[in-house]
Amino acid sequence: MARSGRSMDWGFPRWRGYEAGREAQTVRLCDRHGCEEPGNCPAPKSPNSPDRWYFCEKHAAEYNRGWDYFAGLDAEEAAARAAGERSENAGYQQASHYGWGGSGDGSRSRDEINALDALDLEYDVDFATIKKAWRAKAKEVHPDVKPGDDAAAREFHKLQLAYEVLRAAEERRSWHGHPEG
Repeated sequence: MARSGRSMDWGFPRWRGYEAGREAQTVRLCDRHGCEEPGNCPAPKSPNSPDRWYFCEKHAAEYNRGWDYFAGLDAEEAAARAAGERSENAGYQQASHYGWGGSGDGSRSRDEINALDALDLEYDVDFATIKKAWRAKAKEVHPDVKPGDDAAAREFHKLQLAYEVLRAAEERRSWHGHPEG
């Protein structure tokens, strides 16, 4: 009788995720020549074509920077497509004025500025400084450090929300191909 091998998936806690298995996972590489990064960002090969390139984030941002959505369309077709896009995305455009409510170069939204104010930081700091300041302030008012202190818990929650806003903004910037810092 064959003896079964020992699995790491027995008992609790599970050492691997439920989807993990022993078989090799297929990873699509970036379609840019010479790039070895995973290609998880689809981009159309040509206007009005269902075929897609699959780039890494860096090369997708580079590709999209020069993309002309209306290439190959005459003026009437381009106007019809633009009208269709506007009608589908009208709700987003209607709310776009809430993004920035003050003076400046527009690189930070009003929510980001409020989050930086909550962390007592300048508006032009890099994300590493934001993360460092957030950790230092959060350690001071963490509920494990100050149990039963409602004011500290509210402050900790405020710091968490501020960090989440700034982290999401940093992810959006890196997705659009802007370098950090």
